[in-house]
Amino acid sequence: MEVVATEEEEAEAELKKVPEGSKDAVVLKNLYLSCDPYMRSRMTKHDPPSYNPDFVPGEVITGFGVSKVVDSTHPNFKVGDLVWGTTGWEEYTLITNPLILFKINHPDLPLSYYTGILGMPGFTAYVGFHEIASPKKGEYVFISAAAGAVGQLVGQFAKLLGCYVVGAAGSDEKVELLKNKFGFDDAFNYRKEPDLSLALKRCFPEGIDIYFENVGGAMLEAVLDNMRLHGRISACGMISQYNLLEPEGIRNIVQIIPKRIRMEGFIVSDHFANYRKFEDITVQYIKEGKITYVEDIAEGLEKAPSALIGLFEGKNVGKQVVVVSRE
Repeated sequence: MEVVATEEEEAEAELKKVPEGSKDAVVLKNLYLSCDPYMRSRMTKHDPPSYNPDFVPGEVITGFGVSKVVDSTHPNFKVGDLVWGTTGWEEYTLITNPLILFKINHPDLPLSYYTGILGMPGFTAYVGFHEIASPKKGEYVFISAAAGAVGQLVGQFAKLLGCYVVGAAGSDEKVELLKNKFGFDDAFNYRKEPDLSLALKRCFPEGIDIYFENVGGAMLEAVLDNMRLHGRISACGMISQYNLLEPEGIRNIVQIIPKRIRMEGFIVSDHFANYRKFEDITVQYIKEGKITYVEDIAEGLEKAPSALIGLFEGKNVGKQVVVVSRE
């Protein structure tokens, strides 16, 4: 008896194929999606345009993820390749210009790691700490949002270098994680501190050499009060500001002058040429047990919106990952 495909089956089959005539394109089956704070800013109209294009209402949201190639007309990718990079929040994505797709070199490690420790957040931690902050052994390092995808790795990179490391997080559970799992020298729950500047003075009586900035606002203001001469601020993000209609001002920014502070923002995609170096170093750290990582897993594509919103409410513990398919 002849089996006739249903319209739904035919439609799904079409999704898995590069359209006829398309060159240098791939179709991805998405496995894991990454929830990242920068995605919130893409939901705001920017004029002039931001470095990352704004999301278009009605179009599929894009972000970083881990995927499997199911069809390809691109010479660098073949069916079955595992990749990480920019993809869509959907089951299958057609990529017509796969410039930001990296083949996964270590499929023996959890594939979800390529949304975090071995993906964009991990590389962000590495670049922001090692290349932007110019750290030295023995320096005093402070990290805000320290239990998040980036912060937990910055702290571990700093400890491996021989720095004194303190992190701030938004719950007692996260504080214990920083001290007992990630090896931070100290940590505090910023929600329980009536005066952030005094909290930092308690943790850093001699001041801060390096601040890895993930929060902005009141935390940045308190840090400036406690920076040492020739301190460095690596500005990765400012999550406290993303949902505000009017961003908060920093009243003591003048401190960067007498303290000779260098504050530098960075965009990780500017550094992707160095990704393989980072990957080799970090894979070795993982296999030697020198670095550990915590993920917060949401099962199912339908959970993606609430998982992303949860980042701004401090609900996630570790890297927020959405599982689309474990296949």
